Amino acid sequence: MRFETIRQLLDAIRPDPREEAARQAAHRQWASIAKPLDSLGLLETAVEDIAALTLNHNIDLSNRALLLLCADNGVLAQGVAQSDHTVTAAIARNAGAKRSSVCKMAAVANCRVVPVDMGMKDPGRIPGVLDRRMGNGTGDITQGPAMSREQVERAVLTGAELALELHSQGVGLLATGEMGIGNTTTSSAVACALLGRPAGELTGRGAGLSDAGLRRKVWAVETALAVNRPDPADPLDVLAKVGGFDIAGMCGVFLGGAAGRVPVLMDGFISTVAALCALGLCPGSGKAMVASHVSAEPAGRLILDALGKKPLITAGMRLGEGTGAVAAIPLLDMALALYSDGTTFDGTGIEAYTPQGG
Repeated sequence: MRFETIRQLLDAIRPDPREEAARQAAHRQWASIAKPLDSLGLLETAVEDIAALTLNHNIDLSNRALLLLCADNGVLAQGVAQSDHTVTAAIARNAGAKRSSVCKMAAVANCRVVPVDMGMKDPGRIPGVLDRRMGNGTGDITQGPAMSREQVERAVLTGAELALELHSQGVGLLATGEMGIGNTTTSSAVACALLGRPAGELTGRGAGLSDAGLRRKVWAVETALAVNRPDPADPLDVLAKVGGFDIAGMCGVFLGGAAGRVPVLMDGFISTVAALCALGLCPGSGKAMVASHVSAEPAGRLILDALGKKPLITAGMRLGEGTGAVAAIPLLDMALALYSDGTTFDGTGIEAYTPQGG
């Protein structure tokens, strides 16, 4: 499945009358397991959501992959991070060699990591990293747009293509991750534009900024919004003016997941901002999104609330790279072990639980 335009991609995300039947079949299967009703909480809901998305209550998530989208941001020129762009490439090199933080965690979760260069600055050829470059880093959003409209559309379509390509290879569960020094600044700007909130409310310290650094970061977000005047009714305009190649690519991953009916685990702040863009482009894309955790960044829970999602994990995480997303995979595995092969009430001689009124 390949799309030439954003419109074609969005038109491929359609409701299906079989969704509710699959959800109800999954709900009945949970109810047959010898345990109190709904006692696995959000894990049961996630399984039912996945059944509805895939139109099949027989769920198999054993083949999974994380898309780690890497890009650099021109706003670094404003002192919004304590590291420079060379760190982006360094982490990408480690990911290509399967040595980065998320690679170590993903190995435990039996999850493949696919690093992708969406537009790092002067990275050179990095073994093990896919080349899907949109440009040599974005523009400084305090001075003008991050990228052109054409670039953002191409980045979104590239993300969708990556998601669908992995799905065609048998991947039944996708996870999102990113790497890009300065991308909590661009994410804060996108979130402020879409939600109409002030920069001081949604901008955090990222990878440990000082008070002075945080003030520069808030100023950068405020200035970017004033200079570029992104249109909150047009997520592509917001992404082009104050976003990043990584965020735009992840937006496409969520849309591709919805089009291909493959669930996509959101990571933290940056990933959920990308999901918010996808939801703005197509409300139906929300059915493919699964919230792994709530970021420790100030806007973490607020954005999940805007998405209408509840996190499986609340652990104060803010590492990035998709680490929160892969941390949720073993929880889904354990839930599915019970869902698929749990002892039923019929097999135990225990009377089934029934819903009790007030």
